[in-house]
Amino acid sequence: MNAKLFEPYTLNNVELKNRIVMAPMCMYSSHNEDGKVENWHRTHYTSRAVGGVGLIIQEATAVTPQGRISPQDLGIWDDGHIEGLKELVGLIKEQGAKTGIQLAHAGRKAVLEGDILAPSAIPFNDEMKIPVEMTVGDIKDTITAFINGARRAKEAGFDVIEVHAAHGYLINEFLSPLSNKRTDEYGGSAENRYRFLREVIDGIQQMWDGPLLVRVSAKDYHDDGLDVEDYVAFGKWMKEQGVDLIDVSSGALVPARIPIFPGYQVKLAETIKHRSDIDTGAVGLITTGIQAEEILQNERADLVLLARELLRDPYWPRTAANELGVEIEAPKQYERGW
Repeated sequence: MNAKLFEPYTLNNVELKNRIVMAPMCMYSSHNEDGKVENWHRTHYTSRAVGGVGLIIQEATAVTPQGRISPQDLGIWDDGHIEGLKELVGLIKEQGAKTGIQLAHAGRKAVLEGDILAPSAIPFNDEMKIPVEMTVGDIKDTITAFINGARRAKEAGFDVIEVHAAHGYLINEFLSPLSNKRTDEYGGSAENRYRFLREVIDGIQQMWDGPLLVRVSAKDYHDDGLDVEDYVAFGKWMKEQGVDLIDVSSGALVPARIPIFPGYQVKLAETIKHRSDIDTGAVGLITTGIQAEEILQNERADLVLLARELLRDPYWPRTAANELGVEIEAPKQYERGW
């Protein structure tokens, strides 16, 4: 059969060999707390490229030391990070996958020594540290850090950049009225709450001409928070700014009960795709080839992102191909066992 999952997809000026994307997942494995690539990263990411994934998006990579989720996060805040990232990119590309990196700042969800930053001085929960409300100067410095991170990503050779605006981290905190109580130009109206992300996107595009993705949490799961309707508007603004695809996740801005079931976030990606007229990626409890193919065949999203399923099965593309009755090319070293 002809499976859309294994059709090429062009993302701006980059062609992916299939529609399978490895979603960014933190490895917490930079054990010297210097944000540098270690052997675990080389093994972890390259094995999924051997397994046939079309695009591998590297885990949330901090644009400032203060923006790490944990002290063990990968970093891109210093030119000293470029060498290791460049080596990692080369290893992945050698095995036929395209490479992406998620630029991130943890905001109030950083678990670090010292002050942590957020739009407003509101902690994530009762157990976590109260963040320091960012000054306009802090905001401008952080936007510059995202731009510099993009420059380093370009120098390292990544094909794709994704801006992390989801899961309750800094940019998501600016977007939602639950975490943004500012009264200046970065708070209040939807346009003002979007301003930080707008300036990050504009800044990155000054020096990056490749595919640009944004990951969002399209539902806060709170009566006073944001829902998919709000992200339809944000999606239209992102398209106007030249964003190529929105990677649609949900939740994690505030503690909340989230009803989880297979494909529970796909409807969010579908709504934004059709109502914002922008390509989307679907993610969240997508585990089988049949499930992924249904999403693509019914034009509910343009790419399928897998996270935990690729931790369980680095060769999931082969598993999905067998399930769908599709023959895919094996690494030549594995042909006798494929």
